[in-house]
Amino acid sequence: MSVSYQVMWNRLISVVEEQAQALVRTAFSTSVREAGDLSAGVYDDQGQMLAQAVTGTPGHVNAMADAVGHFIRRIGRENMYPGDVYITNDPWEGTGHLHDITVVTPSFYRDSFVGFFACTAHIVDIGGRGFGADANSVYEEGLYIPIMKFADRGEVDQTLIRIVRGNVREPDQLVGDIYALATCNEIGHRRLTNMMDEFALTDLSGIAAYILENSRRATIERIAALPRETASGRMEIDGYDTPITLAVKLAVQDDHMTCDFTGTSGVDKKGINVPHVYTKAYACYALKCAIAPEIPNNAASLAPFVISAPEGSILNAPHPAPVALRHVIGHLIPDTVYDALDQILPGRIPAEGAGSLCNFQVSLRPRTDAPAPPDAVRSEVLMFNSGGSGARSTLDGMNATAFPSGVMTMPAEATEHAGPVIIWRKELRPDSGGAGRYRGGLGQYMEVGAREGQEFDISLMFDRVDHPARGRHGGHPGGPTNVSLDDQTAMRGKGKQFVPHGRKVMMAFPGGAGYGAPSDRDPAEVKRDLARGYITPETAARDYGLSAQDIAAVAEAVRKGEAE
Repeated sequence: MSVSYQVMWNRLISVVEEQAQALVRTAFSTSVREAGDLSAGVYDDQGQMLAQAVTGTPGHVNAMADAVGHFIRRIGRENMYPGDVYITNDPWEGTGHLHDITVVTPSFYRDSFVGFFACTAHIVDIGGRGFGADANSVYEEGLYIPIMKFADRGEVDQTLIRIVRGNVREPDQLVGDIYALATCNEIGHRRLTNMMDEFALTDLSGIAAYILENSRRATIERIAALPRETASGRMEIDGYDTPITLAVKLAVQDDHMTCDFTGTSGVDKKGINVPHVYTKAYACYALKCAIAPEIPNNAASLAPFVISAPEGSILNAPHPAPVALRHVIGHLIPDTVYDALDQILPGRIPAEGAGSLCNFQVSLRPRTDAPAPPDAVRSEVLMFNSGGSGARSTLDGMNATAFPSGVMTMPAEATEHAGPVIIWRKELRPDSGGAGRYRGGLGQYMEVGAREGQEFDISLMFDRVDHPARGRHGGHPGGPTNVSLDDQTAMRGKGKQFVPHGRKVMMAFPGGAGYGAPSDRDPAEVKRDLARGYITPETAARDYGLSAQDIAAVAEAVRKGEAE
């Protein structure tokens, strides 16, 4: 029977991946279609996650792993029927901020309740102040949808739809995304019932027990193989107005690991706070990547990682703290955890990377300093970008690659299609990867403006301005974030800021840090980086000791087209 169950387990993973791809194909928001900022999963009748889609982010899926239990409690099993669809964007019972819509659908097979499908997507606008760090409480950050029925036995709640449409800037986009979320759950349900027909199942209890027990046992075996040690880690990050300290203590036990964030800074007055569910999501992800990466993600493989943070800290912010940019702090949790884990598993943990996504949202409108052309419009455009990842103990870091979020960098063409914004420049940033035996991944340069007749506010969501990624074991730090107008007027790394008609925003996204001493880097790899433009001649000479003759030889080979 175990062979059959293994086949079913693989099938379930395929089912939820098709569920996620259906969302990618049907979503209205570019954040879903182009960046993959979503998650999808299937759950047993107790609300335990059995499988997640490969497509998606750990912040969404690991937070969503806890969310279905809240839906069960709020809706009540006695009120669940075929055709129902449930919805919320509750930051504390969903995935951490109001800009994530979570939709849960009960799954019935031959009139018997067997489990749930759930999915989450980041939407471009939820009203309020807009996506950014400027709010002083969650009430300012947008429309709150409590856990409720979006559809009751197949009938969509039109009152809810009218309320949503009346409170957001992009109503067609948001309502379209809600329907896409509901539809992708329906796709998952259809594929599940096909599987149950094929394997003559009447419920999911057998396969659920197999998945959960094997995942739990395999994860505990990985933990049991570790030394029984404790270690502490810290990280200083930009914050909003003042720097923030993230502190953690790890402890390896016989059958679990604890991760305690006591010592972390308190709740911030601006919207960079993190609900505990999101802290748990990224701390678990960091540990699982390092210790048990090959074990599929589900409730049992996450359970042995016990995460705590003091209530009232920035990593366990209570209601009604503003939490819109919870990801900026949350994405730096893994590097904080790795600062401690490197002491327990030396030689296995990568250097720090950019961490936070380099997000910005542009709120465009007709210019107000002079008459605007008739085709000037209001529009909201959200763009996802990435800095470099940290170098690993045996490999260079990846350029412009989002770790830990896994969200894809959005193409300039897709962004320009979404509204009257112009991406004047988008290219890798030389010298931003920290020097080392293994070099950090490169960040990016971007220049952003608006079409003729438009002005805009830009909401920046950056970190690593004053606290770049730190190298490991002799590696150099990555390049910091820099942002200004095209006249060199400095801009803040976070917050909504006005950009006049005809001006551009100049952005330099951070690089990942290096691993090991730069003097140990293979000279051939230094020459390759120089030929590719990843480093400049100055860096090749200063950080790696490349001779003037070798630098000249590389330049000549590039000129002749002979370089790699």
